[in-house]
Amino acid sequence: MTPARTKIVLLSTLALGLLAGTLWFAWQPQSSSDPQSIGQPARGSQSESALAPDTGKPSGANILAELPKNPPQPASEILSKRVVEYHIDVSLEEGQVLRGTETMTWKHPGKKTVNDLYLHLYPNAFSSMDTTFMKESGGKLRGDTMPKDGFGSMTLTELKTEDGLSLLHRTQYVQPDDGNANDRSLMKVRLPKPVRGGEEITLYMKFEVKLPAIFARMGATDDFVMAGQWFPKLSVYETAGQRGRAEEGWNLHQYHGNSEFYADFGIYSIRIRVPETHIVAATGFPTRGAVRQNGQKIYQFYADDVHDFAWAASPNFVTVEEPFSSAEVPGVKIKLYLDPSHKELKGRYLSAVKAALSYYSKWYGPYPYSTLSIVVPPKTGNGAGGMEYPTLITAAAADNLNPGYNLERTLVHEIGHQYFYGMVANNEFEEPWLDEGFTSYAEERLMEQEYGLTPNLPLQSGQIASPQPLNRESWKYGSSAAYGQNAYSRGKLVLQGIERQVGIKKMDRIMRTYVQTYRFKHPSSQDFQRIVERVTGRSWSHYFEQYVYDGQMADFSVDRITNHKLEKGYEAVVTLSKKGADYPKIPVQFTFKDGTTIFKAWDGAGKSTTYRLKSASPVSYVTVDPLYTIALENKHINNSLKAELNERQQTRWSISVTKLLETLLGSLSW
Repeated sequence: MTPARTKIVLLSTLALGLLAGTLWFAWQPQSSSDPQSIGQPARGSQSESALAPDTGKPSGANILAELPKNPPQPASEILSKRVVEYHIDVSLEEGQVLRGTETMTWKHPGKKTVNDLYLHLYPNAFSSMDTTFMKESGGKLRGDTMPKDGFGSMTLTELKTEDGLSLLHRTQYVQPDDGNANDRSLMKVRLPKPVRGGEEITLYMKFEVKLPAIFARMGATDDFVMAGQWFPKLSVYETAGQRGRAEEGWNLHQYHGNSEFYADFGIYSIRIRVPETHIVAATGFPTRGAVRQNGQKIYQFYADDVHDFAWAASPNFVTVEEPFSSAEVPGVKIKLYLDPSHKELKGRYLSAVKAALSYYSKWYGPYPYSTLSIVVPPKTGNGAGGMEYPTLITAAAADNLNPGYNLERTLVHEIGHQYFYGMVANNEFEEPWLDEGFTSYAEERLMEQEYGLTPNLPLQSGQIASPQPLNRESWKYGSSAAYGQNAYSRGKLVLQGIERQVGIKKMDRIMRTYVQTYRFKHPSSQDFQRIVERVTGRSWSHYFEQYVYDGQMADFSVDRITNHKLEKGYEAVVTLSKKGADYPKIPVQFTFKDGTTIFKAWDGAGKSTTYRLKSASPVSYVTVDPLYTIALENKHINNSLKAELNERQQTRWSISVTKLLETLLGSLSW
């Protein structure tokens, strides 16, 4: 919270009083109003051209003469290669329609001559039930169903070169993943002349978007709009060696039911026009206060070193702004855009955001942007909740006036994405675990440290019924359940497995080194493996081959216990077996009838091992991994065996105890 200001003003000079008053006003948190309108001129007092400078336009930009170019940039380090640059002017119009003009400049990062560009037209995924997204998802995502007749679409109405040459007749919808002719989420543009390595090309376009009813991240409901993946967006051109690629070329995929996104870093200068009652939250920062003009409110935002731009609008937002800095966070303006029903919860939102920024900056490196905006969708906008965009996230929808820890967990998770989706920026089409698994790992650690919520890893691993390779394309997992089990849960458990072998301090070094080495560089699973090996000083190829590049899980079993009576005491013969992937140092607990207990560690070599134990008392039961230290074991049903029961009873006893234990653990899980 802003520190209390003294109300005793020295009146010795008028100038000093005015200065003190000005400073006091500037540092107060702004709430229950549109913070970007503070200090704006009265309607009609400022011309539209004052919103952004007109200098620096490329020659021949006649069709978009009114578009802004770069406002003066703050003096800061250039963090990415800034391969692409967007200047967009978009208007939210009646009927939940977006109309926009876009200038896009791309600098060829490779060496080969390029004759085509490819644009993602993501809203077309919602144009009918026959698109690839709708066929794969069945019109459902994360528990939300598309409302009846809630379709949306995108249309390019104009596409030109710098010289004014129309390219609309040179476009073609392509479907490289499934050949579905009804899918129009990816467009090929044949260029009139080739682009050589290092050269730039600028295209001008006009587009219209009919916003779908919200159920899958973007869309509109009532007077709330979530504009995510809302503009024609260039695909990624990968250079040779990037993500292990042998030859340079475009990375091309349609929008799938399970897939998210992949784009290059660049610069965004965006003008947004909304009804004058609306408040806008957006990626980046406003370059000036919003201007009211002709019944509209006009915003201007700028962001650099980001790979996407999203915004939300509503007349109902309750806004709160608060600056935040700490030993790990150099300075961030936190912006809340609350649903009115959650305005009394602003303290919980701010506390969770500050905790996430502090922990993640400490663990993975400083948050490099000057703003972080949190949008809380209304109850009817649940499909827009829990999503990440650069410097902007959506919280869980305000469907509960007294939410449990899901409020904090959602914020913590989505802010974690600012590092892995946002800065590291892996290819979410092809290796979603590098974002979802890593973010889930970070989320659980923070929730445990800050809120005392211990994750139930045995139960989570036990729910992985369909383990698959983690470097698999997102849509090839089949169901959304299988996608979640692997990209989220199994990916997180792979990191837990590494942590439990190397310890938390070394794991912190691994994660921080990975983020700092590959931020703004689009790494692959192999790149992460190399970081693990560099930090630990040993090979992890066998671990990655089994658990990352293959779909294996650990499974260790107690197969047989036999007690033999000796002249003095007993000899127990215990057989263990390995039915899944390898894991080093499997702990085994032997409990004797007289109550004594001993522990041994099996090195996991071979398919099975046999222990012969001589003691004064027979072995009563044996348990493999009694403390559930093997994060990647998903079949705990055979981990324990009691000696004195017959085989059928042994099995029933093992099942009963395991299910009871998992039920009890489940009651403690989040």
